[in-house]
Amino acid sequence: MMRSLRLLLWPFSLVYGLVVLLRNLLYDTGVFKSTAFALPVICVGNLVVGGSGKSPSTEYLIRLLSGYKIAILSRGYGRKTKGFILADEHATASHIGDEPMQFYRKFPDVTVAVCEDRVRGVSLLKDQHDLIILDDAYQHRRIRAGMYILLFEFSQLLRPQFLLPAGNLRESFRGYRRADAILVTKAPSVISKYERNKCLSHFDKDHEVSFSSLAYQQLVPLFGAGQQQINPSTVVFLITGIANPRPLLTELKKHTSQVIHHDYPDHYQFKEKDVEAFVEAYHKETALEKLLLTTEKDAQRLLGGAFKEILLNLPIFYLPVRIDVHQEDKDSFDRKILDYVASHTRDR
Repeated sequence: MMRSLRLLLWPFSLVYGLVVLLRNLLYDTGVFKSTAFALPVICVGNLVVGGSGKSPSTEYLIRLLSGYKIAILSRGYGRKTKGFILADEHATASHIGDEPMQFYRKFPDVTVAVCEDRVRGVSLLKDQHDLIILDDAYQHRRIRAGMYILLFEFSQLLRPQFLLPAGNLRESFRGYRRADAILVTKAPSVISKYERNKCLSHFDKDHEVSFSSLAYQQLVPLFGAGQQQINPSTVVFLITGIANPRPLLTELKKHTSQVIHHDYPDHYQFKEKDVEAFVEAYHKETALEKLLLTTEKDAQRLLGGAFKEILLNLPIFYLPVRIDVHQEDKDSFDRKILDYVASHTRDR
């Protein structure tokens, strides 16, 4: 079925690819203008629609570069507002987007802003910061970052990929050549030499490729305090609105086989009836050990007033995740970023 659909959509992918190729060519040759800035600007992006681990990768950079005054600039996907907005104590996920909201709550010393126009956004932030991280701006060619970090999901590299709409590539795979660093995400903590070489075979030898894995943290209560463990007898009611929940499901099934998944599209704006159905399923379960679970990104959209009233007195948690760059790649990957920032930071 999927093969037939791809064949049907292939002509549209060809037209789409030609349009994107022409657009990139016009930027590469200077016909279309790209704006650069006199401070370190790091772009974290990918070639595909959907999650490749941009949020945990951005958080990795924040921790790595914690000695600098950092601003994160995002488009604010899914927000109900327009224009340039600085996150503050009044911000919500609907106001600035779920991922910027996550950054704002997690890193109080970091400035978080959203703006569709990245050039305008950087212009408004540059004088007060040492460096700016652009979240998901690899295809935003109007701005020229000083360093591009491009993410590829491990499992996707092991199978064929196609341009939109037949597949999920935003541009031709050869677009990776604009990247300064390539990070393979969501890899197993131990990968075979065959798998590593198969991933590396997609890239030119002069492009340095690093590998990383997801590292899930302790459960965090959505409201209040408390600790909770998942064991084989725990029934987990999971609600997600992310692009790819498979790694999370794989992690949960290491601890329990009893996972009841309420799955929604990426950045889904939960409705009251969705949350009520989720809670109703929880109440109908007769197991003694049970809990409600979501992702850290989804948690930002479940903290609203109406949802809080429904969930407040229930054992609902979110599961934070970090990335671990593989040991054989970590020193080189970190040093490349640190050297770039150190050599381009202004004398403040």
